[in-house]
Amino acid sequence: MSQDKDKIVKGIVAEFETVDTLMDACRTVRDSGYKKTDAFTPFPVHGIDTALGIKPTILPWLCLFGGMAGTGTAIAMQWWMNGIDYKYIISGKPFVSFPAFMPVAFELTILFASFAAFFGMWALNKLPRYSNPMFTDPRFDRVTDDRFFLYIDATDEKYNFAEVEKLMGDAGSAYIQPVVEDDSPKQVPRFIFMVWMLVAGLSAIPLLAVLKMRLTRSELPRFHVFFDMDFSPAKDAQHATTLFADSRTMRDDVEGTIYRGQYSEEIVSGKKVAASATVDDLRFVSRFDDEALSAAGGDRDPGGLSDEAKVELDADKKDPDNKESDQKDSAGSDAGNAGSASPDSGDAGAQPPIPDDQWLSEIPLTVDRAFIEKGKEQFNIYCAVCHGRNGSGQGLVHERARKILSQWWVPPSSLHQKSLYRDKYPDGKMFGTITYGVRKMPGYAAQIKVQDRWAIVAYIRALQETRRGSLDDVPADLRADIESAKLEAEARLKEEAEKQKKKDNATEAQK
Repeated sequence: MSQDKDKIVKGIVAEFETVDTLMDACRTVRDSGYKKTDAFTPFPVHGIDTALGIKPTILPWLCLFGGMAGTGTAIAMQWWMNGIDYKYIISGKPFVSFPAFMPVAFELTILFASFAAFFGMWALNKLPRYSNPMFTDPRFDRVTDDRFFLYIDATDEKYNFAEVEKLMGDAGSAYIQPVVEDDSPKQVPRFIFMVWMLVAGLSAIPLLAVLKMRLTRSELPRFHVFFDMDFSPAKDAQHATTLFADSRTMRDDVEGTIYRGQYSEEIVSGKKVAASATVDDLRFVSRFDDEALSAAGGDRDPGGLSDEAKVELDADKKDPDNKESDQKDSAGSDAGNAGSASPDSGDAGAQPPIPDDQWLSEIPLTVDRAFIEKGKEQFNIYCAVCHGRNGSGQGLVHERARKILSQWWVPPSSLHQKSLYRDKYPDGKMFGTITYGVRKMPGYAAQIKVQDRWAIVAYIRALQETRRGSLDDVPADLRADIESAKLEAEARLKEEAEKQKKKDNATEAQK
């Protein structure tokens, strides 16, 4: 067929009736050396890319390079921001921490790879294209129904209309037609620009409205976009609600809740309120300055310990087993600093020392067997690890510290030394020691409830009585069991002594 001389020829298209003839034509065109070709079918045809000799797309490489660019950008951005421009320590990590940079690097890798895939696909397909010369042929409409078309672009270096026409005819095409340029206007209609400008103008209205509301004042109520943010569905105290089965908004206190005033000031502090009013005024101050301490008659050591506490600490280091302390009346040393620690610091000397006569001499709660059993439970949880389950000061933590020869370890006091008995160490003072701490021992007010702290005091007193009590103090029905246990213990000790003696004799004989 002759070419249309009035229009620019874009290529040549041939129509085929079956997919087999199309595939044969594709192979023939490929073998003839044509590279700029394309096929149009009403359904996907397996193997047509190979038949046309189409090379694999470079889109995956574009995605790879886009992802690498995203990774590099993220690493460089975070390295500059956190390592050079604005150094900021986050969770103790170094300024340049590549493991911490990975989440942002991952996100930018995906983002840049997605951009490369999206825009690369547009570029490789020469999009956007407002028209296609193939649409100028009315027979091309059947490509969506029952016809197959093969197209050779006129820009192919081997393109020759006569040769291509003969090649297509030999391949079995009955319809071969040049593809001419679309004669539709090449300029974008003006109304399109007008629509774009109108949309851009309308999109600026919300921004201007927001700026106006933020920068100006108005007597009218604001416009509520999200009502739940401005009008909370929370109920008032006496209102009904559907959230609970009893329809009551007000709920009962959680079990164990302590309301204000549940315990008296004496029970909470362990001190006689009337006698220690001046000190109590300072008890609720978390940090005491020098003026407040001086006004209360106290003194603060720069190291956080009073002179008395330092003397006691040195004595404990020289006598880790507390053997000599039983011979001393140390109510003014070891006991003198108990309860003197601040509720915040836990160090002795942080508050003015409180005289013994200002502490409660006895436990202000009802002491019974259940109360002491509760104290035993709490003592074994919190106290026994240092003071030992029998109160001798030989707990697991202490044994471990001695084993590793820790030079900073302050041995815990034996609860059986005479200076800690009730007549020299009031119950309120023992409660204060548990509450506020002493020397290296921290306060346990945050971990142990008020009533349980008094229960520990009661249990400690019970432990002390086991060392200085007599058999006459034991109920008659239990004395026989104690006598039996005593005899068994003596027999066991005697047996162990004989075994040790035999072992020593054998060792001496070997020498």
